[in-house]
Amino acid sequence: MDAEKTPTVDAEASAEGKDGAEAFTKVKSKKSQKRKHEQEVVDMDAEESVAVKRPQFPPISGDKLRGPDDMRKIAVPAHRYTPLKENWLKIFTPIVENLHLQVRFNLKTRNVEIKTCKETQDISALTKAADFVKAFVLGFQVEDAMALIRLDELFLETFDVTDVKPLKGDHLSRAIGRIAGKGGKTKFTIENVTKTRIVLAETKIHILGSFQNIKMARTAICNLILGSPPSKVYGNIRVVASRTAERF
Repeated sequence: MDAEKTPTVDAEASAEGKDGAEAFTKVKSKKSQKRKHEQEVVDMDAEESVAVKRPQFPPISGDKLRGPDDMRKIAVPAHRYTPLKENWLKIFTPIVENLHLQVRFNLKTRNVEIKTCKETQDISALTKAADFVKAFVLGFQVEDAMALIRLDELFLETFDVTDVKPLKGDHLSRAIGRIAGKGGKTKFTIENVTKTRIVLAETKIHILGSFQNIKMARTAICNLILGSPPSKVYGNIRVVASRTAERF
């Protein structure tokens, strides 16, 4: 009897083992399910990208963008009347011929007025011309200010010496003297290393250049105002300039 029962038990066990094996083979791993899901998502995205196309609009002409005639006025201080009169032809020519704008100097209000016209094609021309005239009024040479018309990534920055440190009397004069240096040597060195142009107008400092270069020049000038010796400032800006040259 026992001998007869044992084969049936073995058969049942083997059958259960087969069923378990079959059940085990049917179970799918989480990785395969995840891959399948990702593949389905990719397929859906591909179908959507094929189905949906980006609209293509033709470029708008300058006449539609320009709208009504716009005007900018730049006030000219008294000490810049003579330089403006002497260099008027150099200022007038690029604004009219290159930017296709209208410009005049109003003798009553003492303003340089720049206006758009039918020939104006670029909508940014008015801003470029205004920055160009403003740079000249602040004290930059016409050739340096002309870069604002030719290049897009140039900016003007103005700050006061007393914004960095509240100085008065002889202390303020010494700070301005440290920025200029003997015969303008310090100012020229900062300009050449940082590839900027700097104008010292009493306590005002005007910097013309790209964003990164203005930042380097401003840091050097602020260190001079705070009392750092010029030799230390030279070393710092040369290190920063070499790093930026390697980076770009």
